[in-house]
Amino acid sequence: MKKKKTAVTKLEKNVISVRANTILLVILGLLALICVLPMILVVIVSFSSEQSIFENGYSFFPSEFSLAAYQYFLKLGDQIFRSYGISLFVTVFGSLFSLTVTAMFAYVLSRPDYRYRRLFTLLLLFTMLFNGGLVPSYMVNTQLLGLRDSIWALIFPMSLNAFYVVVLRTFFKGIPLEIIEAARIDGAGEFRTFAKVVLPLSKPGLATIGLFTVIAYWNDWFLGMLYMFETKNYPIQTLLQSMQNSMEALSQSSANALEYAEMAKNAPTDSGRMALTVMVVLPVMLAYPFFQKYFVKGLTVGGVKG
Repeated sequence: MKKKKTAVTKLEKNVISVRANTILLVILGLLALICVLPMILVVIVSFSSEQSIFENGYSFFPSEFSLAAYQYFLKLGDQIFRSYGISLFVTVFGSLFSLTVTAMFAYVLSRPDYRYRRLFTLLLLFTMLFNGGLVPSYMVNTQLLGLRDSIWALIFPMSLNAFYVVVLRTFFKGIPLEIIEAARIDGAGEFRTFAKVVLPLSKPGLATIGLFTVIAYWNDWFLGMLYMFETKNYPIQTLLQSMQNSMEALSQSSANALEYAEMAKNAPTDSGRMALTVMVVLPVMLAYPFFQKYFVKGLTVGGVKG
């Protein structure tokens, strides 16, 4: 009898477990769908005609599909492609530079034998609580460093993030000191130990911070608006922001503005904004799958180590 009761109890638990998993899957599926639907709507609207948007508004089932928005951008491609190139360079070079500086700073702070570790940790944490403000930062970057209308103005102000340093320091602290000491005994210097031993063991953390940094650089529009006074130096996000105010900004920034003046009068507005949004978001969406396994592992390891 006891064995039968035990078997029945296990069967009931399994049934409850299956039901609970099914409910959780349905809930998570609905949440995922809610997150994806806005992006799907943006893509559909970008392929809709202006007339259908005017008559029916934003709809998942437009009455007429059109490639006019993408064709318009291709014809005005001088500024679009230039802004794309600026954003790509800033994202790639800026992310590598930022990750290098952040990793080196975090490694120094993670070493217990570094004499000034507490001092620099205090200074780092102080910047997380207080900052000089926008005006002093602008004066330093434009007057002291001379970064006005320079592509480096889009890179240097974001190159070091105190929170990312703290996260990477947590990863580096998890590396046993015996490994570092063994590398030192074998004749490796600090830079070689850092490059050959520490970094390969910290791939999940580096990939996590790298993904955050890439997204931050790619999505940033404020620095372009702040430091770029010529439209030709706009990154793609700043160009998108200016287009939200007026689609004429694109034609005015074109090298052949006079040639496209008449076409600008009939420029797609709503579908054009959505098309440019798709063009901006697409590279990040394509890059994310390559970082996903490191990203999830990095968050998990960081949570376990606290």
